[in-house]
Amino acid sequence: MIVVIDTNVLIQASDGSHPYSRIVDGWGDGRYFWAVSTDIMLEYEEVMSRMLGAARWQKFARFMDLIDAVDGSLVRIATFFHFLTVPADRDDDKFADCAISAHADFIITEDRHFKALAGRGYKPQPIHPEDFIRTYLLNP
Repeated sequence: MIVVIDTNVLIQASDGSHPYSRIVDGWGDGRYFWAVSTDIMLEYEEVMSRMLGAARWQKFARFMDLIDAVDGSLVRIATFFHFLTVPADRDDDKFADCAISAHADFIITEDRHFKALAGRGYKPQPIHPEDFIRTYLLNP
């Protein structure tokens, strides 16, 4: 399974005491592949550095690189086409573009703007973090 993780979810999931930390733990345990593009990584860096500090971002980026080096579960996607699937917030298109290009199964998000993907014929579907955890990480 391949997923794309929205920034708001990642910020919460990067806190080991938050319930969403199971999402990052599941990736670290090899339960799924995580797709990212350059645009997504830049947004992760900008938001995490602003909200949690540059040192926290650097530590998390090293963690991502380490897990990827061990099991190759970070799928780096070069997006060459803009599908324009999230009309309510064009800034969210980078996540949809990456997910579609990666043939991802899900975009893990709390953002209602991604509901535009539901039922539109694209493989990646939005899934709430709690639903993802309950369905794919708590069950063997």
